[in-house]
Amino acid sequence: MAIHELFPYLHVDNAGRAIEFYTRAFGVKELFRLTEPSGRIGHAELDFNGAVLMLCDEFPEYGIRSAATLGATSVTLHLHVDDADALIAQAVAAGASLDIAPQDHFYGERSGSIRDPFGHRWNIGHSIEKVAPEEMQRRYTELLLQGDGCNAGSSPASAPGNTSAP
Repeated sequence: MAIHELFPYLHVDNAGRAIEFYTRAFGVKELFRLTEPSGRIGHAELDFNGAVLMLCDEFPEYGIRSAATLGATSVTLHLHVDDADALIAQAVAAGASLDIAPQDHFYGERSGSIRDPFGHRWNIGHSIEKVAPEEMQRRYTELLLQGDGCNAGSSPASAPGNTSAP
């Protein structure tokens, strides 16, 4: 059985407001939404330049709660873009909070992190050099030996496995 696509599906505490934020912050387009008579959004899809992000309001009766309600998120969404600095600035201007300012990383990417108003964490980056996995490991080990490896700016969790050319 082949997997054809993977769609991130965010649960937010106000899907209408989230759709407005994502369209302003990232310049994406709303594809559609399904709205209950109460106004609660049961499902919506946004087009991130060909990639689809799904989202909905909270449905506590089904165990669907937002990152804001839970007080944390265990997922980071990574946007690979042409200009990370510009998109991070645009997202912050739209209401995101800056977690980590854009910087160059050992894995060949310039990236930073924001938190959207709904509690979700986003890494936003662009390639600055092609780095093979073996070289990434060597650089990461070197950072660890220097005592600088697992800070937020160089965490392997933020490395996208960059093997593409800038």
